[in-house]
Amino acid sequence: MPLDWDEFRFVKAVADGGGLAAAAQDLGINHSTAFRRLGALEARLDVRLFERLRAGYVPTAAGQAMIEAAARIETDVTRFARTVAGQGETPAGELRLTAPTGFATGLLMPILADFCIRYPAIRIDLILAEEALNLSRRDADVAIRASRGPSETLVGRRLTGLAWAIYGRADRDYGDLSREAWVVPGPAVAGGLFARDGEGRIPPERVVLRLNTVTGLDAAVAAGLGIGPLPCFEADANPALRRLGGLQPDLGADLWLLTHPDLRHAARVRAFMDYFAAAILPLRPRFEGR
Repeated sequence: MPLDWDEFRFVKAVADGGGLAAAAQDLGINHSTAFRRLGALEARLDVRLFERLRAGYVPTAAGQAMIEAAARIETDVTRFARTVAGQGETPAGELRLTAPTGFATGLLMPILADFCIRYPAIRIDLILAEEALNLSRRDADVAIRASRGPSETLVGRRLTGLAWAIYGRADRDYGDLSREAWVVPGPAVAGGLFARDGEGRIPPERVVLRLNTVTGLDAAVAAGLGIGPLPCFEADANPALRRLGGLQPDLGADLWLLTHPDLRHAARVRAFMDYFAAAILPLRPRFEGR
């Protein structure tokens, strides 16, 4: 019985979302269309693909087989797309770039402005996110990532160390820091690195603000909400802030520039990675807190 890719993709979307509502939203169709589509497909195949339970849609054996086939097709299609995308010889086309939100203003925009002048045929799609996007699925072509050890499935280069320290307001004196109010990054930032570090030394009742991004932490400290950990690159440039002690090695990481192996020879990817690495080189002392 001939089936097309859309039917496999639809069944996988139902399984991934646990029901028709999430699948309909993911595929851009309405719920009634999804309901009719699943019913028609099961009628064609003469088999139930999902058990309709109160907790959600659970795949039957036939449904699971179709989902696994869909995953294999998706992997093959993505691999083909990466291969084709990596064959371009001219630095042109769309470049999907992901970076932590904290890099958007003080670091990225001036570099991107110069890059776009140098390579006017490249269009940048910038995705700011604290979580690490999946480069194997082409969620992005290039990732600027703070990490202590990037995935072995990716290729790229370490650009610099990323130093952190504890900061407070420049116009205040501080005593025992454990008795101060704190502002801290939440567990979504850097894989929970900062949240784990704070558990051992910051009394929970002293945390007055927790943010799900690094962006805004410096403003919170400068406003007097509390003291907190900040990247030296950002905080040392703010005259309203001062370090309260030395660097914090337990919070440090490295700045990496990464791509998928299938894309490393693509002209637009090579152009960006070379340009960005060169732009970061003179900034290394600031990143490393020197």
